[in-house]
Amino acid sequence: MRAALVQAGERLVVSCSERWTARLLAEACPDAWQPVDAEPPDTAPDIAVDVSADRGPLDLAGAEPLTRGAWRRPGEVLLVNAAGSGFDLRLRTGGEHLRVEARWRPPGRERLAAHALRSRFHLLARAVLVQYPALWWAGRRGRAPLHAAAVTVGRETCLLAGPGGIGRSTLLLQAVAQGERACSDNLCVSDGTWAHGLVEPVRVEGGGGRRMPYGRSERPLPGRVDVLRPDRLVVLRRTGRARPSITPLDPDAAARALTAGTYMAGELRRYWAFAATLALGTGIGPSHPPVAATAAELAARLPAYEIVLGAAPGAGLAELLARTPVVTP
Repeated sequence: MRAALVQAGERLVVSCSERWTARLLAEACPDAWQPVDAEPPDTAPDIAVDVSADRGPLDLAGAEPLTRGAWRRPGEVLLVNAAGSGFDLRLRTGGEHLRVEARWRPPGRERLAAHALRSRFHLLARAVLVQYPALWWAGRRGRAPLHAAAVTVGRETCLLAGPGGIGRSTLLLQAVAQGERACSDNLCVSDGTWAHGLVEPVRVEGGGGRRMPYGRSERPLPGRVDVLRPDRLVVLRRTGRARPSITPLDPDAAARALTAGTYMAGELRRYWAFAATLALGTGIGPSHPPVAATAAELAARLPAYEIVLGAAPGAGLAELLARTPVVTP
């Protein structure tokens, strides 16, 4: 089965030789997983991922060790049990295209975890097969990963930032239910101007889909678009106050919150080593994404606010923003 999707601003085509991997990825990308036939050469995707049925080990003949579980040859990097997912990866670079071959060859511990901890396995498999390669390849174009979501609010677009569990998904879903659009729930990439979404389900209480940690479950994100240009930067914080409030935020404090929230994100915890290994092995892209620089650029360009959410459900995003005058950075 072959399917195409746009991920972090990059066009991926994923080929799955076995149905279970196709179902796993389609579940993670319910609004973006579009089956495709073979494509002519002039429409080659930015990233092609082939999830093979081959269970044999990767050919490491002539490969130079990079670190534990990683080797390189000219133009390619080989990863065994990439990010603890149970998949071995062969990543080949050439020109403007990235080619990824994946083989399911889990060590005993990962095989047991895949059965006993299903939600963990699904998150790791999605990450190494379609999210991490796209994040890394997008880095070549100057886009850094951010733990944030861009969502329209009337004629403007807000970049919502803040640590996990604060209430971003709730505010975003309230806005989408009122007809707004969003490019992601948790993760995006940005060059300091645009926010390109990472395709993923929304994880909230009562989502109705696959059960995930912290009592949440998954549901599709309605009204999702691939890219938005933020006009405001909104940092979320939660306290025990009875009612929410919104105040202007200093650019340095806004950049610090966006940067810290990105490094705190569990979704990216394994990404930093993945990206550094590929950068060293291929000589392409930064060894570390410019997260802080991108956050500072966004905070310097955009009016920034802090929304302090109360203990009880409160006003929606549009109502909160309407309470504060426009701030010129």
